[in-house]
Amino acid sequence: MKALIIGAGQGKRLLPLTEENPKALLNIGGKSLLEWQVSALVDCGVEDIVFLAGFNLPAVERSLELLRRRYPSARFSHVYNPFYNVADNLATCWMARQEMAGDFLLLNSDTLFSLPVLQTLLASAPAPISLAVDHKDRYDDDDMKVQLDGGRLLDIGKKLPAERVQGESIGMLYFRGDGPARFVAALEAAMLQPEAIRQWYLSVIAALAPQVHIQAVTISGSPWCEVDYPVDVQTAKRMVAGWLAVSSQEDDGLAAAES
Repeated sequence: MKALIIGAGQGKRLLPLTEENPKALLNIGGKSLLEWQVSALVDCGVEDIVFLAGFNLPAVERSLELLRRRYPSARFSHVYNPFYNVADNLATCWMARQEMAGDFLLLNSDTLFSLPVLQTLLASAPAPISLAVDHKDRYDDDDMKVQLDGGRLLDIGKKLPAERVQGESIGMLYFRGDGPARFVAALEAAMLQPEAIRQWYLSVIAALAPQVHIQAVTISGSPWCEVDYPVDVQTAKRMVAGWLAVSSQEDDGLAAAES
C-alpha cells in the first residue's frame, strides 16, 4: 500500500510558525505533524510513503531521513514541486501522477487524525474512490463541504450553498481499482486549462463525481483536526495530549498487571 502526502506549500496562514519550515514539520506534542501521520500509516500496514514537497525541501529531506530510521519497515521518498509558490495543490498532484499506479491513499499534510479514522477508510467497501467525511451542525467558509446522495459524493467545494451541504471532507482519500487511472486522467485533462494553476485537486474530484462512483466514508466520532491557523495548533496539541494520557494509563495498567 502506498500513501501520498500533499505538503508542498508553506502554510502562510500559520506564520510565524511556518516561517522556516512547512506546516507538516510543526511540532505537535513531541512529534512533527508528519510523524503523527506516518505513525498511523505504518500501524495500518502502509509500506510506501511519498511526500509531495515544495517549500524548504532540505528540511523535508532531513525529516524523511529521520523517519527512515524510526520506521525501517517503510520506504520514504518525495516528489518536488518547484512551482509551489505560484501553483496550488492540483499541480502538485499532477507532478506526482507517476506515483499513482495501483491502489493508494492521498492525504493533506495538515490533517491530524486518530488511528480509527484511517482504519475506517481502509476497511470501507470497495469503490474506485473513497473520501473520508465528517458531519457537524454548522459549516464555515473554510470547510471543504460535500453534497451527498446517501453514501455517494455528488459535489465538493468550499462554496457549496448551505442547503446542499451534508458533510465535510477531512482531506483523506483512498483510490482503488480503476480509481487511480481515472484520477490521473482527470488531472492531466485539468492541467490543460489555464486556471488549473490556482485550483485545488479536490476540484478534479468534483469533476469526476458525475462519472465515477465516489464513496463517502463517514468517520464521525473518531478524533481529527485540520491545522490551518495558530489556534488549530493548540487544538491539535490538546488532542495529542489526550492520546498520550490514554497511552500512559494503558502502560501503567499493563505494568500493574505484570507485577
